[in-house]
Amino acid sequence: MTEGLREQKKRRTRQRLHDVALGLFVERGFDHVTIAEVAAAAEVSVNTLYNYVQAKEDLVLDPQRTAEERLADIVRRRGPGESAARAVLDRLREMVRRRDRALGLTDGFGRVYEMMRAAPTLTARLDDLGRQMTAALEAVLAEETGTGPGDPLPRVVAAQIGLAHSLVFAEIGRRTTAGESPETIATAVLRLLDVVEDLLGETVLTYATREDR
Repeated sequence: MTEGLREQKKRRTRQRLHDVALGLFVERGFDHVTIAEVAAAAEVSVNTLYNYVQAKEDLVLDPQRTAEERLADIVRRRGPGESAARAVLDRLREMVRRRDRALGLTDGFGRVYEMMRAAPTLTARLDDLGRQMTAALEAVLAEETGTGPGDPLPRVVAAQIGLAHSLVFAEIGRRTTAGESPETIATAVLRLLDVVEDLLGETVLTYATREDR
């Protein structure tokens, strides 16, 4: 479906609000910038800003970009013969290789990462998002494998996949803060994913393999 002019304008406005807010947060610290100051810098009213976000944290972690269904959606879209874990690992490798901005593999992300880690409400939001993503993945695995509510396997597998996902972001953040280049970080993260895959074992790596069609 082609994006209409109204949708294009809303998307551009949302992006501008995000960019302006992020610049202020990085410069002064998340807790030291008010919604009113973001609105003024973006040349919109506070009421207009609240048409796009419900809370100040949304200006950094936009719910539309940090969807709790991210891991579940990757698994839903996996191809025939592909397991849940391998689908996520392959997707992460693909994102790393193309230096996806969603992973923070860009110059300047170090300051953004430091700002986020210094704000308790943002770190809490990140932690909560991780739990939501794992829970959504568990539900998909349980549904697809037909396991009963008392079976712990979908929960354990989802937790292992969620941990691998979290490790990638933590590694990128740690190395970015240390001043490493996106290219160096990408190489290290690809090695990390290889280690993760080796350690997961066949039970996790073959769990919920989609049948050939």
